[in-house]
Amino acid sequence: MASGTRTRWSALAASALIQCFAGSSYCFGVYSPALKSSQGYDQSALDAVAFFKDVGANVGILSGVLAAWAPGGVRRPWLVLLAGAALCAAGYLPMWLAVAGVAPATLPLVCFYMFLGAQAQTFLNTADVVTAVENFPDRRGTVIGIMKGFLGLSGAILVQVHRTLRIDPGSFILMLAVLPTAITLLLMYFVDVHSAHQRYNKKFLDAFSLIAVTLAGYLMVVIICDQVFVISSAVQSVCFVILLLLVMSPVAVVVKAQKTESKQREEPSLDETTGLFREESAEDSENASSSTALVVSGQDMSPDKENLNVLQAMCKLNFWLLFLAMACGMGSGLATVNNISQIGGSLGYTSRETSTLVSLWSIWNFSGRFGAGYISDQFLRSRGVGRPFFIAATLLVMSAGHAIISFGFPASLYIGSVLVGLCYGSQWALMPSITSEIFGLSHFGTIFNTVAVASPIGSYILSVRVVGYIYDKESPHGELACTGKHCFMLSFTIMAYVCIFGSAVAFVLFFRTRKFYRRVIYARLMSFVEK
Repeated sequence: MASGTRTRWSALAASALIQCFAGSSYCFGVYSPALKSSQGYDQSALDAVAFFKDVGANVGILSGVLAAWAPGGVRRPWLVLLAGAALCAAGYLPMWLAVAGVAPATLPLVCFYMFLGAQAQTFLNTADVVTAVENFPDRRGTVIGIMKGFLGLSGAILVQVHRTLRIDPGSFILMLAVLPTAITLLLMYFVDVHSAHQRYNKKFLDAFSLIAVTLAGYLMVVIICDQVFVISSAVQSVCFVILLLLVMSPVAVVVKAQKTESKQREEPSLDETTGLFREESAEDSENASSSTALVVSGQDMSPDKENLNVLQAMCKLNFWLLFLAMACGMGSGLATVNNISQIGGSLGYTSRETSTLVSLWSIWNFSGRFGAGYISDQFLRSRGVGRPFFIAATLLVMSAGHAIISFGFPASLYIGSVLVGLCYGSQWALMPSITSEIFGLSHFGTIFNTVAVASPIGSYILSVRVVGYIYDKESPHGELACTGKHCFMLSFTIMAYVCIFGSAVAFVLFFRTRKFYRRVIYARLMSFVEK
């Protein structure tokens, strides 16, 4: 049971702050031109570095295993965060030295540095997400959306730090080595697992959601104004201070929540609390789930099937359906963001405009992550609609986004990146939620990180073998750059069809699990004590 300053609320706030600076992989478009020019890479070589970034940022099996390790039955999230901080410094620091010319490195070595730096993101993200889900298991879609949402915003936050401090792209890599590492070391003490059976007031969870939405809205306004108007350094500094206050605002929610819950422990009042977990209601929930699950046990849905380890999960068809759908969606989304600078350059966008696109991508990424988690929670609670339905729907919309980019008309990259960014973010919120529901929480961190391996696999096939290969073929002989809408037309047409295929696979998963969601997950949620 938590006491003092370490509660589930302080854990949620600390995790949110770490997530705000953990998404260094989303900033690749900012420093990739400096990496490309300083090392003399062609597009295929740069996409190879991006592939190792994707592998590092998405293959989190080691972080999942470490997160599941519980000596004495107690989880140690701070160990996962400490490992992430160490990897962040170990990856980005030598990469900065290579770009600065201090310690030249070969392409394989740069790829290795990129892998280490990006791998840090999986450790930070896994610790934060798993801890949040274990602290708020009845609102897992919402808290995963919050955690993934802040991670999605981190790209825009880091770019704002870069612009306000006027850091050149090369030195920006040094900032990525120092800033996330320092913040993680400062806050990891507060990230811990607390009793899920304590009553809590849902309005404080809503406050975190409101902060996330406000932060996203503010960043979008700042980014658009910076693009449309000439903003002085003084105004830019004021905007940055406001940004920092918004980022720090979860601390105020923690103070209020801890004071309120302290009073409630002295004078308990059921009327003031929602989203409650009691010992007896938890037992009733398990009994209800058991009896419900037996009704559909013929479809392999009994409770003992819900807490699988990673090897058991990989023996299930549902695992591979989810994996394949994610390879199509996340792979094509990563291929888009990895090449966004080159796409913009081929269509005549300035470097400032492409930097703006990277920032806006973070906003759409956040909106998808937060919105999908919240909306899928509401539909699941009100109608028992399984989350795989939303995976299928977002893949169809993502297909339309890729098709729009392939047309190459004015503003097509802005419109297409909005759709692709929203849907890409949605999948990152939905996939962990689906994993925790279908395969259970015992090995949740390991299994959802194993499913996430689909992302770099899809990215490698689509980004290196499709986008990079076709771009280099379309480039004039002896040149490293391609100009014109033909440079990416065929690539994005292919990715549009890939997303349609992924949507069909996700619909199959939806139909296979719809009874499970209605009769097991929905019934369990209805057994929770709510307002």
